[in-house]
Amino acid sequence: MTECSQAKPVKVALVQQAKSADVDKNFSDTLSAIREAASSGARLVVLQELHRSLYFCQQEELANFDLAEPIPGPSTDKLAALAAELGVVIISSLFERRAAGLYHNTAVVFDSDGRIAGCYRKMHIPDDPGFYEKFYFTPGDLGFAPVQTSVGKLGVLVCWDQWFPEAARLMAMAGAEMLIYPTAIGWDPRDDNDEKQRQRSAWCISQRAHAVANGLPVLSCNRTGFEADPGPGGDETKAGAGIAFWGTSFVAGPQGELLAEAGVDDECIIYADVDVKRSEAVRQIWPFLRDRRIDQYGDLLKLYRD
Repeated sequence: MTECSQAKPVKVALVQQAKSADVDKNFSDTLSAIREAASSGARLVVLQELHRSLYFCQQEELANFDLAEPIPGPSTDKLAALAAELGVVIISSLFERRAAGLYHNTAVVFDSDGRIAGCYRKMHIPDDPGFYEKFYFTPGDLGFAPVQTSVGKLGVLVCWDQWFPEAARLMAMAGAEMLIYPTAIGWDPRDDNDEKQRQRSAWCISQRAHAVANGLPVLSCNRTGFEADPGPGGDETKAGAGIAFWGTSFVAGPQGELLAEAGVDDECIIYADVDVKRSEAVRQIWPFLRDRRIDQYGDLLKLYRD
């Protein structure tokens, strides 16, 4: 494909699922969902973050490194074959074993002919209660580079990246036609309902704001379901703790308008027709890129202005 945008809207599908400790069943369920999405006309299928397994980063546990695999590897081989068979673009989030002791949280983009069109290694790595990702993942070293595919130039980021406007802006500046976020985020069930709703609302607002500020569609695919955290080494004192993933996968247009949204507890596939050509019209009426004062932004390279 050339660098130009698609002439027609692209039907996209986001697969929102709950996961179990059975990695093989998880993967089989995901492959079945991709087939279902393709049969419904989707040309781009987005999977949630680390879709092969439970969200293992609730614990710092050495045994979890056994879940990692090389890229290319067994999972990418199967996904590549399925992409080619169905003629769809697939975005898959995997636990990458790059070398002994070197691991990444990596999104792999498969083009509709089955080849790996590109990868993105998660750049912002959280280290918070229940999200101990720094124990597992080395920050990405591939930069913020969109991936050219048969459905357009895709700016793929991963979960925690979605809170950083710099990441979205850099993808937009590099020519991304969509911003895409495989995600695994949810509530601590012990929080009260008001706090839960504030968190989920902030998550939606933040990403829809990226759509507005950059004049681009945003696709955010989250998981659903409760995943218990027994604590390191199976510490039963933490029984009842865990993450209740809040689902709410959504597709937003370039003005932040919601085109499709899943429920909190639904295992589902949501669909939307994304017209990437609308971005140019939106950017003409809201010329934020034109009016940026890059001559005044030098302090953005500082961690903080003391």
